[in-house]
Amino acid sequence: MPPLRPPSPVRMQLIHTDAGLGLTLRELLQRMSLRSKARAARLLAEASGGAEVTPGAIPGAVPDTEYLVHFAVGTPPQAVQLTLDTGSDLIWTQCPPCASCLSFPQPLPYFDASASSTFAGALPCSSKACQALPITSCGTGADASPSPGNQTCAYGYSYGDGSVTIGILVSDTFTFPDAGAAVPDLAFGCGVNNTGIFKSNETGIAGFGRGALSLPSQLKADNFSYCFTDITGTAPSLVQANLPANLFSSDPAAVQTVTLIQNPASPSFYYLPLTGITVGSTQLSIPALTANGTGGTIIDSGTGMTSLPHDVYALVASAFVEQASLPAFNATSVSQLCFTVPAAGAKPDVPKLVLEFEGASVDLPRESYMFDIEDAGVSATCLAVNDGGGDTDTTIIGNYQQQNAHVLYDLANNKLSFVPAQCDKV
Repeated sequence: MPPLRPPSPVRMQLIHTDAGLGLTLRELLQRMSLRSKARAARLLAEASGGAEVTPGAIPGAVPDTEYLVHFAVGTPPQAVQLTLDTGSDLIWTQCPPCASCLSFPQPLPYFDASASSTFAGALPCSSKACQALPITSCGTGADASPSPGNQTCAYGYSYGDGSVTIGILVSDTFTFPDAGAAVPDLAFGCGVNNTGIFKSNETGIAGFGRGALSLPSQLKADNFSYCFTDITGTAPSLVQANLPANLFSSDPAAVQTVTLIQNPASPSFYYLPLTGITVGSTQLSIPALTANGTGGTIIDSGTGMTSLPHDVYALVASAFVEQASLPAFNATSVSQLCFTVPAAGAKPDVPKLVLEFEGASVDLPRESYMFDIEDAGVSATCLAVNDGGGDTDTTIIGNYQQQNAHVLYDLANNKLSFVPAQCDKV
């Protein structure tokens, strides 16, 4: 397979974490709701700079994985399937000898560096990749004392849900089968002690955040995108990097583009200038990002359903109740706001839901904010939005609201674009 030198196009397949499990629609949505709340707890803890969330304190103690990205490491290629995470930077996979493998089982073999002819070994403390890590054996990030030369870079990387990976920073070739080529000398963590909520068949995490160690950064990508197929379906989705500049030239009028916001307090996250939400005829304001880095709106690949600050959620729910012309229904199987409908399969009118940004307006199709279930013999339609609680003023836009849309992160120009798409045809 020929070497792929950045910035050549890269394609990777995404598989939803629940695909192929034979779950009912109600079970899929229950699991997604729990994961969304777990993920929101993690991201909000990180965004606020607060204490980590204890995994057992999250209802159900579920993993917060939504999509697994598939590629391979080493020569010959060894398959990995990693959580797609736009909220972190480090790429890592489990490697032997693994002190925590029994608590973090995975369906694929562990990455075996001794079996790879292109394995470049452990990176030294003096490497740029090691310097980009927040916590290492060499010191801590930019505040570290001068690095001790060729000393091996051991790392510790934690997440807001209390999960931790500890290992050695190494480099090897990454192979992308859908691109038909490979990229040499990419840095990643060989995790040998990994604990937390890892129960979604992942072998580790692929950071797609804004930092130097993320996969887009290491690919020297000017952009990347994903296009999520129907979240409750089985069709695979796609993530791509270094897409052509004329990607949306066939229908420029459909493109909604906003400027990304930099938040020094949470540099890995992608913040958007969401100013309001319109529910039918009701316009609501969204808390802006403050000077001290709180509030604002994060777009996230790993949150299933959008999470709103408690006060905003209450206003959104009230507007739906007032305008839906349907009786509210207290579903027992899901925790979202639901309404009864006349019969299974019926799709009565509900208020429109529009995300209002500085310079753009995203009018969501019904299937991107409502879901239909049968609960205790009642046909219901429910709002795919969660109450983020009273301890936060941060909004998280989840992937339920992003499904069947091409979402392009234009890193070179600090922009993000949405355009409706048939994602199984991209």
